[in-house]
Amino acid sequence: MTALLDAVAAAGERLVAASAGRIVFDPRRALSRHDDLTLAEPGEWSPNRHCRMVKCRKGWLAVSLAREEDRQLVPAWTGTALDDEPWQAIRDAADARTAGEMAAAAAELHMPVARVGEAEPLAAPALQPCQAKDGIVLDLSALWAGPYCGALLAETGLGLVKVEGDGRPDPTRRHTPGLDARLNGNKRHLRMALEGPELLAMIGEARVLITSARPHALARLRLDEEHLFRINPDLLWVAITAHGWRGEAAMRVGFGDDCAAAGGLVRWDEERPLFVGDALADPLTGLTAATLALEALAGQQGGVIDVSLARTAATFAKAMA
Repeated sequence: MTALLDAVAAAGERLVAASAGRIVFDPRRALSRHDDLTLAEPGEWSPNRHCRMVKCRKGWLAVSLAREEDRQLVPAWTGTALDDEPWQAIRDAADARTAGEMAAAAAELHMPVARVGEAEPLAAPALQPCQAKDGIVLDLSALWAGPYCGALLAETGLGLVKVEGDGRPDPTRRHTPGLDARLNGNKRHLRMALEGPELLAMIGEARVLITSARPHALARLRLDEEHLFRINPDLLWVAITAHGWRGEAAMRVGFGDDCAAAGGLVRWDEERPLFVGDALADPLTGLTAATLALEALAGQQGGVIDVSLARTAATFAKAMA
């Protein structure tokens, strides 16, 4: 954990510099959901007990079953009976298949499953010079990584507006209200139809947009690159995903624990990978995204910052090596 905290502290120094000293950064607090939330120790299981390391015939998987829909897909993924206990079914299937085969099959079903150590570090964002202008930051993201990015930007004095769809509120408010207060308490909140003209008008005047949905889901709301950069050529779009914004990776689902494992952010006990923290890819991605956004704003740049949880985890794992 010491090496991780050192890497986070170094990343925090870059964030503070990008904010011109306006952000106060505490590495330990950055990695914590909330001070009063009690979680189990990491190991074979993630601290929230939603994600587990699974040994395959060749290689290791990190499998998240936080959602009921994922548990219901286990029989289709493993070829086992509907009434089999999910984790036993997964272990039985993994005994006969490689981690690559299991991960590929899970990706087709849009399940949050990753091979341990599969991800490469982040690449530098390809941004373009733009006409500097003032504007709000629109936060359309949910859960931890995106809202944390927005919270850090808000700490610098930028105006943050958190926008939620009428029928899909951010579940963080219900599951971890303490974390929600920390991430979203310093933002203006709006509820609106995400597919309506009101949101597009706001994006047209915004300086920064933060999203955490997959691109095909956003495209169904007309929130795609071609459309948004046509109405706002100077937009800085912070696109947070599990495995990447473009290509086949853009279709994959992932959460903080399985994506941390995908990046190799694990502790090895002999030949067995173990979790080292709670959903680590989430806060690390929020930290990284905010830093890249502030540096882009200072450099009068626009475009898409493609920052994925898995690649961010791989970046920190490389820094610790």
